[in-house]
Amino acid sequence: MRRTSTAVGLLLGFALDRVLGDPRRGHPVAGFGSAAMALEKVTYRDDRAAGVVYEVVLVGGVTGVGVGLSRLAGARRSAGARAVGDVVLTAAATWTVLGGRTLTRVGREMADHLEAGDLEAARALLPSLCGRDPEVLEADGLARAALESIAENTSDATVAPLVWGAVAGVPGLLAYRAINTLDAMVGYRNERYSQFGWAAARTDDVANLVPARVAGVLTTVLAPVVGGRPGEAWRAWRRDAAQHPSPNAGVAEASMAGALGVRLGGRTEYRHGVEMRPTLGDGPAPRVPDLRRAVRLSGAVQLATALLAAATAAGAGAAARRR
Repeated sequence: MRRTSTAVGLLLGFALDRVLGDPRRGHPVAGFGSAAMALEKVTYRDDRAAGVVYEVVLVGGVTGVGVGLSRLAGARRSAGARAVGDVVLTAAATWTVLGGRTLTRVGREMADHLEAGDLEAARALLPSLCGRDPEVLEADGLARAALESIAENTSDATVAPLVWGAVAGVPGLLAYRAINTLDAMVGYRNERYSQFGWAAARTDDVANLVPARVAGVLTTVLAPVVGGRPGEAWRAWRRDAAQHPSPNAGVAEASMAGALGVRLGGRTEYRHGVEMRPTLGDGPAPRVPDLRRAVRLSGAVQLATALLAAATAAGAGAAARRR
């Protein structure tokens, strides 16, 4: 019964994200980020051990909250009340940790600004997608940055939390979001975080190993939604993904590049420095129409993941009942 409730809650939470987007005020993830910054001030040391403690305390604390809430929801006297409690809690947690609607909305807004020739508005919007330096980018560079961010964050913002929700319920949803948030905060390869952020970056890599490949498979299969070819997406993934510095972002970006028939990668300017990224895909550099196609493909992958996650959770419940 509980796994069935998880399946229903995942679908309901996904629907809430699609309809409502991120909470506009009092977002729990923002609250977690504030707590993480406060803890960093008192635990920061330029060594890996301090970073491990920081990661364990924060992720462990959030996971504990998830376990406690799940037990509380399951403590109802009647089976019906327990099921309702599980559904409501899972839906609320899913809505809280997903960012799919916001991702696609910002992608469309970026395409609108670029089509209108409003580079200042596009540059102002880019930091909500990624950490590139928008001031050095022209229209094509902004389109490429936005497209690469949509590819990576389709996995990070929707696929991964849903996968972990299907596997581990509410604790999995909350733990994954904590892991991914800490990676975004301290997982940089810069002087301050090269040691302290090591644990956050490596934990995020492990947490995304399976979800990134789920995203890659779905992107490949759904390439025809945007006029692409699954074979091209598969070839770009298999040939190019391993060249990317991230074991997971490379899968998401290479499969997206192949599905869209564009070339991603190259000189990439962040505020903390310049990186030369490997080339992903065979086609021309992406333009604004390609960005719109990426948004549509992202939406299709997100929906497919929600259905797959719900089916996985329900199937696990059915298997448990048979035993």
